[in-house]
Amino acid sequence: MAAIARACAEKRIDARVTVVVSDRADADGIATARALGIEAHVVPWQGVEGRAEFERALAEQIDKHGADLVILAGFMRVLSAEFVERYAGKILNIHPSLLPRYRGLHTHHRVLAARDPWHGASVHFVTAELDGGPIVLQSLVRVKASDTQDPLSARVQATEHIIYPRVIEWLARGRLLWNEGRPTLDGRPLETPIVEEFGDSAQ
Repeated sequence: MAAIARACAEKRIDARVTVVVSDRADADGIATARALGIEAHVVPWQGVEGRAEFERALAEQIDKHGADLVILAGFMRVLSAEFVERYAGKILNIHPSLLPRYRGLHTHHRVLAARDPWHGASVHFVTAELDGGPIVLQSLVRVKASDTQDPLSARVQATEHIIYPRVIEWLARGRLLWNEGRPTLDGRPLETPIVEEFGDSAQ
């Protein structure tokens, strides 16, 4: 979230962050947003039984602040099909794996356990299928023989701070569009994700 907010402030994204919303009052993003002068709100998770009310309150914050895009960053709640449909083509997420491999949690551990030679992150449109929406851009990070979860996670996260703002900029400028459930980039259907390989450091 902070990387996206900085990219907006530095005009690398032709947009501004209108509001930051979290389901947890202790989320680092709430304090960070307020320190950056961005309005921030907490919508407490009410459990599975109260998900409809939770999503209603979430949508109220989004709509009240006039947000054109919904950008998920560290948001761990699974959104309902109804909520996703309400903002179809306007919700992006970033996931720390080379989707469709390793949907869900603990991706770094799973990559290391499988001895995969490559890891990375995927920016994708959000659909009702968990981590299953069309992928726009992926970072490719080589897994080292000496890697443990922390250094591998740090290298992948460094690439996230590069590729996520890039895709948001494409969407904000109208280069990336959602057409009947399919993304197009610069007028061409995006049949497969764009993949960018990074070296040992994304800096």
